[in-house]
Amino acid sequence: MKDVGSVDYEIHRVEGLTRGISADCIAIEEPLEIIVRYYKGNDWVIEPLMVTMRTPGDDSNLVSGLLFSEGVIQDKSAIDSIKVNAKNKGKYDVDNSLIVTLSKGNKLDLKNLQRHFMVNSSCGVCGKGTLNAIEIAYEPEINKEGPIVSIGLISKLPNILSDKQKQFASTGGVHASALLSDKGEVLHIAEDVGRHNALDKLIGHVRTNEMLKPLEQFVMCSGRLGFDIIQKAVMSGIGMIVGIGAPTSLALDLAEKFDITLIGFIKKNKYNIYTGNWRISENFGE
Repeated sequence: MKDVGSVDYEIHRVEGLTRGISADCIAIEEPLEIIVRYYKGNDWVIEPLMVTMRTPGDDSNLVSGLLFSEGVIQDKSAIDSIKVNAKNKGKYDVDNSLIVTLSKGNKLDLKNLQRHFMVNSSCGVCGKGTLNAIEIAYEPEINKEGPIVSIGLISKLPNILSDKQKQFASTGGVHASALLSDKGEVLHIAEDVGRHNALDKLIGHVRTNEMLKPLEQFVMCSGRLGFDIIQKAVMSGIGMIVGIGAPTSLALDLAEKFDITLIGFIKKNKYNIYTGNWRISENFGE
């Protein structure tokens, strides 16, 4: 199995009020399909168990560890083999599907297992039954006309966000997602121990209360920007996502596909524009 952990992307790096073309090393995010082959009755049965997102590499240990931790197997003798299913190759020529053959005599209720994985998945992709299920339900159009945000405003966003994070101030242990105007006003903020949950809470509130105006607003998240975060934004027609952390390769691919501006790694007077550079203006008032 080919192991590929990172890839270089061309980006726009901002320092102060100056931006230039640069390169950044991005962690690869790819789906891994886990298929189980087991003996039932008098025959071998092959069924998909789940799909999880991961950085390619050490996949066999990932799968065996997952099966151990979920109680599917109790010792290493329960796994007869873990082999590549050559039908699924990723963008970086990565093998994205494994077939786990369990030793004869191992009984498992696949329906209960699949339901367990679905319930415990933390994003819009992990836990789906097959790679083919990783699809946007429909393809919304992201308006390229806005929002237009000042180049100087982005560096101030971490402080703007932290000033509004009441639960984080008390606990230091929660993520936040916020809807901001193109002038930097926090319109609503949601917090949760899960970064996916924080964004779901935010989207639920602003859509229920008809607050969302994608041409004039953008979303900021406190954590890493993975595929699942961008997927949630796409479904609501949000054209700009800002994160304090790093994006993954699959997040960038999705942002590029739907013309979303994706910004990350915000530090004092520094940040990276990964996609959608045109929404950041050097002449727009803060």
